[in-house]
Amino acid sequence: MKKIRCAIYTRKSSEEGLEQEFNSLHAQREACAAYVASQKAEGWVLLPTQYDDGGISGGTLERPAMQQLLADIDGGLVDQIVVYKIDRLTRSLADFAKIVERLDAAGASFVSVTQSFNTATSMGRLTLNMLLSFAQFEREVTAERIRDKIAASKRKGLWMGGYVPLGYDADGRTLKINPEEAKAVRTLYDLYRDYGTIREVKVAAAVLSLRSKSRTNAGGRMQGGIPFDRGHIHHILTNPLYAGKIRHKGQVHDGQHPAIIDPDVWRAVQAQLTVEARKPRARKASSTRSLLCGKIYDETGDRFTPSHSRTRAGARLRYYISHRLAARSGEAGVSGWRLPAEELEARVESIVRDLLADASVPARLVTAPDTDEIATLRSRLVELSGEAGRADLLNLIGRIDIVPGHLMLELDAAALAGHLALDVDRLDADALAKSVPFQLRKRGVETKLVLADAPAGRDDTLVRNIARAHHWFGQLRAGRSFDEIAESEGTSRRRVQQMIDLAFLAPDIIRDVLDGKQPIGFTSDWCLRHELPSDWSEQRTLLASL
Repeated sequence: MKKIRCAIYTRKSSEEGLEQEFNSLHAQREACAAYVASQKAEGWVLLPTQYDDGGISGGTLERPAMQQLLADIDGGLVDQIVVYKIDRLTRSLADFAKIVERLDAAGASFVSVTQSFNTATSMGRLTLNMLLSFAQFEREVTAERIRDKIAASKRKGLWMGGYVPLGYDADGRTLKINPEEAKAVRTLYDLYRDYGTIREVKVAAAVLSLRSKSRTNAGGRMQGGIPFDRGHIHHILTNPLYAGKIRHKGQVHDGQHPAIIDPDVWRAVQAQLTVEARKPRARKASSTRSLLCGKIYDETGDRFTPSHSRTRAGARLRYYISHRLAARSGEAGVSGWRLPAEELEARVESIVRDLLADASVPARLVTAPDTDEIATLRSRLVELSGEAGRADLLNLIGRIDIVPGHLMLELDAAALAGHLALDVDRLDADALAKSVPFQLRKRGVETKLVLADAPAGRDDTLVRNIARAHHWFGQLRAGRSFDEIAESEGTSRRRVQQMIDLAFLAPDIIRDVLDGKQPIGFTSDWCLRHELPSDWSEQRTLLASL
């Protein structure tokens, strides 16, 4: 018989009574030890190590004994956590989800001795599904509340933090003009009105020795103070902040800070930028529409080139194709990629937005960041991912490699540094790259990329069947038979048996279905023809192959 190594975890929120010879921690341990002893016939063995957190709240995972327990689980030393009640483990649903993910990854589980809750059983997994759904709801409500607070503050014209822009100094929840830096901002606007192109402004700014804003981080290291590049100049020229405005999610509100640039001058510069931006499109509209031109390569190193065809109705369809297909057109035996341009650009845009909005990126993006810098980078990256248009986001891409099964994307460090007003040498190339798996779908001569990160679309039929499966399982637990359930639901016994497995889906798979991110082949029809394994890891492996 396989031994199940059990670790007892106890916790008490306050320090009151801990000095007593027999306190709450001892009582919890005795109850848990007795429960482990009752399961001796099942191979349960109590580990001698004690994991006790006295006088520590359950609202955080930063507890010495808890951290040691999680480390031992990751190290394969524990098979089962035993607690007196679930709230001894944690009082946060979000933290509960994190703990269960660690347990699942290590092949371990936990049991509450007073609440009949055991994740090693099907009933325990069903309860876990419900709890994790509430955890997800809690996280989403918190995020919405923060977003609403930021939006309301910006509507009032308040500055919500981040890097202090060139020309200003922080002044509480607003900004005040820095006279010396404001001169540099006005000079950039004057240069653009004189020259009319950002390229010439960059050259003129370098001649005048204009520099970006210098900052000292918490570690005492100087940042910035470097020559302007084109991306940074464009950001300054298009930022309504300098006209006394605050921009949020595409809307512009009156700010509570003073303007450096007269609003009429700012609007005139925007009109000039728009006219200048339209010129290249008028000269070579067909090439500029292909926003990824020159940036995509296949597994042979062959660069993709733009191509197009027309429908019988005269509609123009754009593609990216392997260059050899165009260079050796008509030759027999030449194979390569042929991808719909609009769809590929939309998918890549989504990947870039997700990468910029990834909460883990700011800490990895620059070398030796401090806490304040991480928070500021996070704010600016989220703002960029939410407000930038497709053309701006695709301009951030340095290279894309497409090989069978994977799309590998790298951002252009210099372009991103310009938007973030950072020294390009500080950016970590690894943080600017992302690999996304994909599946191929053939449609005539065209190959369609179905990226794993791209939503397949919410399948309402599948969502309803998952809900029905949970309802039917509840009836089975209440003692009803398959035949009785089928008769009351107006369906067949076989249909109930085929769909009941959906009640035991892993929580992350259910979340993906609700978000429309499930594998493209995972449908209700597929469930009728296949049996789902009960093990969550096996479920993920099976569905990943669809």
